[in-house]
Amino acid sequence: MARILIIEDDAGTANEIAAALTDHGHEVAAAGTGRDGLLRAATEEFGAVVLDRMLPGGMDGLAVLATLRATGNEVPVLVLSALSAVDERVRGLKAGGDDYLTKPFEFLELTARLDVLLRRRTSPQRETVLRVADLEIDLLTQTVTRAGQSIELLPREYRLLEYLMRHPGQVVTRTMMFEEVWHYRYDEPTNVIDVHVSKLRRKIEIAGAPPLIQTVRGAGYILHAPD
Repeated sequence: MARILIIEDDAGTANEIAAALTDHGHEVAAAGTGRDGLLRAATEEFGAVVLDRMLPGGMDGLAVLATLRATGNEVPVLVLSALSAVDERVRGLKAGGDDYLTKPFEFLELTARLDVLLRRRTSPQRETVLRVADLEIDLLTQTVTRAGQSIELLPREYRLLEYLMRHPGQVVTRTMMFEEVWHYRYDEPTNVIDVHVSKLRRKIEIAGAPPLIQTVRGAGYILHAPD
């Protein structure tokens, strides 16, 4: 796993995040102000940073982000904020954030998003083919095959499958899929994700073979090769 820096001024929240990340196998360090967090991020090696948007002491999360990026530090940063408006999320991403999670949040969502950021950092930059078991996506031709047989997918189904295959073995929440594939904020309960996953399953699964896409109750989905 990775070493994660938490920059959060609320001690209770920081401790809860640290406990969740430790349970997930990560090593954790913490800072209570933007200046302390910036110093640690600049002088120590971290796999990712969990950064509160609203920090005291004259240096908020956006200032920490901007300074990090201005100095060439490309550590993945997950921004946490109670500000849920779209323009605030856009500001966080434009400042250099890699992802944005609105408070209050589920810790499963937090760890899942960090898994994605950590994988993205270590993945090859020029992937042209994604493979999970005998399922393949050719990113250049946008074709899908399983066991050598072509599979016809609608554009949304293709993007959904590509997203799942870019994060094999990881829990991908409905919120993450809705934001990354539909490009909308997942605010209200909807079954649109489940409907599309159900259709996708019918197209890629093989009768008698273990399913590649599995439901994680209360969380989302996971795609992985059967044992």
